[in-house]
Amino acid sequence: MPGARPDQDAGAPPPRRLFVYTRKLRFDPRITRILALAGWQVATGRPDPGDHVGVWGASPLAHRGERMARAHDAPLLRIEDAFLRSLFPGRAGEPPLGLLIDSRGAHFDPARPSDLEEILAHDPLDDAGLLTEARAQMARLQRAHLTKYAATRTDLPLPEPGYVLVVDQTRGDASVTASGADRLRFLEMLTHAREAHPGQRILIRSHPETAQGHRPGHFEAGDLAPNIRFHDDPVSPWQLLEGAVAVYTVSSQLGFEAILAGHRPQVFGQPFYAGWGLTEDAFPIDRRQRRLTRAQLFAGAMMLYPVWFDPYRDRRGRLSDAIDAFEAEARAWREDRAGWVGRGMRLWKRGALQGFFGSHRRMVFAEGEAEARAEKDQRRVMVWAGKAREDEPAVRVEDGFLRSRGLGAELVPPLSLALDDLGIYYDPTRPSRLERLIAESPRLSAAELERAGRLITFLTARGLSKYNLAGALPPLPEGHRILVPGQVEDDASILKGAGEIRSNAALLARVRAENPGARILWKPHPDVTAGLRLGAVREPLAYADATLEGTDIAAALGAVEALWTITSLTGFEALLRGVKVTTLGTPFYAGWGLTRDLGRVPARRQGVHGVTLEGLVHAALIAYPRYRDPVTGRPCPVEVVAERLASGALPRPGAFNRSLSKLQGLLASRASLWR
Repeated sequence: MPGARPDQDAGAPPPRRLFVYTRKLRFDPRITRILALAGWQVATGRPDPGDHVGVWGASPLAHRGERMARAHDAPLLRIEDAFLRSLFPGRAGEPPLGLLIDSRGAHFDPARPSDLEEILAHDPLDDAGLLTEARAQMARLQRAHLTKYAATRTDLPLPEPGYVLVVDQTRGDASVTASGADRLRFLEMLTHAREAHPGQRILIRSHPETAQGHRPGHFEAGDLAPNIRFHDDPVSPWQLLEGAVAVYTVSSQLGFEAILAGHRPQVFGQPFYAGWGLTEDAFPIDRRQRRLTRAQLFAGAMMLYPVWFDPYRDRRGRLSDAIDAFEAEARAWREDRAGWVGRGMRLWKRGALQGFFGSHRRMVFAEGEAEARAEKDQRRVMVWAGKAREDEPAVRVEDGFLRSRGLGAELVPPLSLALDDLGIYYDPTRPSRLERLIAESPRLSAAELERAGRLITFLTARGLSKYNLAGALPPLPEGHRILVPGQVEDDASILKGAGEIRSNAALLARVRAENPGARILWKPHPDVTAGLRLGAVREPLAYADATLEGTDIAAALGAVEALWTITSLTGFEALLRGVKVTTLGTPFYAGWGLTRDLGRVPARRQGVHGVTLEGLVHAALIAYPRYRDPVTGRPCPVEVVAERLASGALPRPGAFNRSLSKLQGLLASRASLWR
């Protein structure tokens, strides 16, 4: 249904029957689910009056449905993959993230107007909110290097800029034949490119299915010349477009992306994006006379036309939902595709690590021979941050800042993990990937900062924190209240980030000395309270007015005006809630102008200006960690994990983990045995 938005589904009429005659449309669970969400009930047999017939684009089997539609005078729907599909082509077996359901024709067939053409020709496309969102999502695709098939790399060498990009397509592609094109048309296009750019380098970009051996392209080795070569490396198309001085295409989606990247491509077919004043058309379509902006073209083709699927919530989604999923999947593939050798990972952690990082190539775990194993198998080395050797050239991994509902020391599996190729966030003696993200945050777009702001609102409204432990707030003394969160005294963040104050007792004494008239609330660390780690204070009430043991940290933060800490993550959670924070060590959130810092701040942070709370949150909760949805098992954005934590839709630790956790309590002084 062209132009439909997800919020229009509420109160929708009963689904209409859609008769199909291919296995793909009848049995593919993702396709049938998206169709159902769009209001169509898939059926087989003979359609009755009021029923529709569905076919897959212009596939070789589409004639079955076309014949039935003619015989029974039933309206025909043409169904296709949306313009953001999956990591790999459909022939690799991956389900699509969205569908194009067209009641007039096919978007790639210029013989008659399609629903997409009707949108582009007649929809006002003047809603300010729609166009603002379109620009934001256009920028997001480019930043995340997302395209129809997103298994592209951003770490490969790129050709020297200044080339002409000529886009090949697969033989027999419906969009090519619908435009009346064939191999001769592609050769004609190449000739035009050579004549318009004499002596200039020309790259012929191969289609992903051609590069993977599924289908041949139109260009052959005999078409090359000294200044012409094929380019089939799996690099991001956005990177290729950035280095091109001109783009030539017949009807490839890469031509559409070239428009979004700022090019005015030379088009030798009649694709949906031609004829709107954004291309140079060798074969114009007379009925297309409207002039559109890039944002209008994008809004019509990517936001109003497709039916997008939200795989985490099993519902019809918006383009932003599809990009959320696509971005998480692409990041996981890019980081994990070579495979990992894990070192320093305890047995109980390995299942979670495998779920996070082993979906594309299973992780292997080794200790002394990790580097040799990685070199032999062409893998990368990942080491648990606390087990890493100084200056070890390995990627470090640690829990993220929205971890679970329950303690890591109680062996509750994490929902987020952070990979760091520079250092690790709690070690201020060297740069970390998180520190770099924070330093770069003043350059974030307005849309990215707005996303972080929405996340702050959700987390604080739902009372979410790292461990999300329940516990009522007791009666508190009146006055200026300062919360002092305890820490595990042999924790790496203390060992690396503390200054002169390195114990909980010394922290309490310092806070009391600096604030003689305040009401000090002492909250021991839950791992210490549970008897799993070191850091107990014998006489906390010698300095504090009350002890908040077993209290929900979010509730405690809502009852205080200030917080003092060495390096606790609670300081970050306090900033989210507008609480003033004083640091005595060097946590990752110190030194950016958001906290009062009494500890040592690295000089490299002091020269950075313009870091906002939203920028800090974007770095720490959106860009730095990876998240895994506990319901679907898929890589996911932070918002999904936040929703799962808020709803309680989480896995429980198994019997083995619960038993091992109890044993740990008896061995708290020997934590190195299980950490």
